[in-house]
Amino acid sequence: MLRQYLERLSWVDVFLKLFQVFAIAVIVIGIYNTATTSKYTADQWATLVFAGLAQGSIYALIALGYTLVYGILLMINFAHGEVYMSGALTSLFLAQYLSRIGFLDSNPVIGILALILLAGTVSTIVAVLLERIAYRPLRDAPRLVPLITAIGASFALQYTFRGLYGAEFRSYPVVQPLRGEVNVFGFEVPLVQLVVLAAAVVLMVALYLFVERTKMGKAMRAVSEDKDVARLMGIDIDRVIVTTFAIGGALAGAAGVFNGLFRPQGFYFFMGFFPGLKAFTAAVLGGIGNVPGAMFGGLMMGVIESLFPNLILEGLGIPSANQLRDAFAFTVLVLILIFRPQGIFGERLAEKKA
Repeated sequence: MLRQYLERLSWVDVFLKLFQVFAIAVIVIGIYNTATTSKYTADQWATLVFAGLAQGSIYALIALGYTLVYGILLMINFAHGEVYMSGALTSLFLAQYLSRIGFLDSNPVIGILALILLAGTVSTIVAVLLERIAYRPLRDAPRLVPLITAIGASFALQYTFRGLYGAEFRSYPVVQPLRGEVNVFGFEVPLVQLVVLAAAVVLMVALYLFVERTKMGKAMRAVSEDKDVARLMGIDIDRVIVTTFAIGGALAGAAGVFNGLFRPQGFYFFMGFFPGLKAFTAAVLGGIGNVPGAMFGGLMMGVIESLFPNLILEGLGIPSANQLRDAFAFTVLVLILIFRPQGIFGERLAEKKA
């Protein structure tokens, strides 16, 4: 048996196995060195974890757009980062106006709901137009064609919004009632992080219930399984696909507002690129096409990005480890594809669906 296994191994398999062992050894050594030095206190580690969960909840909302579209059309909508950008950047102007007249501080709940409504509406419109103009005519084309189209649509949206809003960097106004800290399990946690995390979790739970309990949600799952059979059962495929893009767009718009509350700086026409890539990584981490997987993958991605550079890289003696969090996050994508390409909650695709 062992001899047959060794005969089937190629040099690529051997290289990947060795790389896996090397990667695990590096991670273990980094964690051990960091843990034994006691450089960070428990409060500092807790701060990193809660910040990661808040950021991860934003990634999860964006990742749901990727995973919903992939589940229905088996395509990656690489313009989804710009859908997120469109709502976030548009809501910024309303946020600045509400802050200027004092409404955002005197009525924060109503003000934030208004921002989410505007951002969600704009992102939904952009997502639906994207599906109708860029993707629907190519629905029966080879998969590479919609992929290239998505990349082109991404650039088109970036420079469209640059023309509309300009290229300068802008900042979200600080909501004064969200300043301060709250004691959680003995740790002082910024209130805005808890608000962002709680609001994002509410939206994720609402989406899960929508997919599992409603008639449209059942239709979405049916189309995901087999479009032809779903069509024979009387399901309007186009309506389901448009609804999928609309839901993904609305969630991305809400994520843009939460990002403005959590990290106010850096709002400009190119702001959707890196969050979009990280959300895609989160979707792959959880299992692309799996809704709970995208939620878990987003939260885990945020924690990895916030915690692991300090936990692993500093233990390896790498200077300015926290500045390498973007590189570390994308390294996670490579490791996922090597160790478990189907994701944590994903299943191996059959050959006919791969």
